[in-house]
Amino acid sequence: MAGPSTAERGERQQESSGPPPARGPARRRLRALVALVALLVLLGGGCVWVLYGSSWLRVESVSVSGTRVLTPAEVREAAAVPVGKPMISADTDAIEARLRRKLPRIDTVDVVRSWPHGIGLKVIERTPVLLIRKGGNVVEVDDDGVRFATVAHAPSGVPLLELSASRTGPGAASFRRFGADRLVREAVRVAGDLPDAVAKATRTVHVRTYDDITLELAGGRTVAWGSDEQGRAKARSLTALMKASPGARHFDVSVPTAPASSGS
Repeated sequence: MAGPSTAERGERQQESSGPPPARGPARRRLRALVALVALLVLLGGGCVWVLYGSSWLRVESVSVSGTRVLTPAEVREAAAVPVGKPMISADTDAIEARLRRKLPRIDTVDVVRSWPHGIGLKVIERTPVLLIRKGGNVVEVDDDGVRFATVAHAPSGVPLLELSASRTGPGAASFRRFGADRLVREAVRVAGDLPDAVAKATRTVHVRTYDDITLELAGGRTVAWGSDEQGRAKARSLTALMKASPGARHFDVSVPTAPASSGS
């Protein structure tokens, strides 16, 4: 039997002698991927070292702004910012919580990182609108009714709250219904509604019952305010009444649509 011809053998050699598999590009892509991963690991490690291990980004200073009664030193001490520690590890939420807990006078505080080396404490203090006697001291109360500080010397221009409602007598029902804290908040709202000129002249806010609040002004003048309801209307009526009767000693705006004045 005759073997394959020369032409057939040539065709078979051509069919079996194609180009080798393309392994070179695949290997190059794999090497590039490995190199990229290694580079990312190095960069990540470098970033971690810069943020946590190096001395380049560490807390070196703590600045305080916005204080009025508090001193910057008091705020820094209460904040207990970890000076010398990495900036990135300074827990701003924890710093804020410490300040609020240790210094109730602080209303709001913003703790910010000032890269590369500073922590800033931006403070807003509470402002007293009323004072309550407590022994030989006074307690400061802000416009939210928060009693935030006890001081020996009363700040100027802040009226004193006289709470004479009691568990017995005419004010007993009001006291049982609202309680002392609620009556204090009513007085705070009244103080917040006063016209500026009247607020500056107010020496005492006297609360007997929920709807019997009286203001004692400089010069022996008094204002019957009533309850804290319709505060803005009462403020407008009082302003107009004082202009119309500058020599009056007693003003009544408990019903703002029918204000009255008397005395001279």
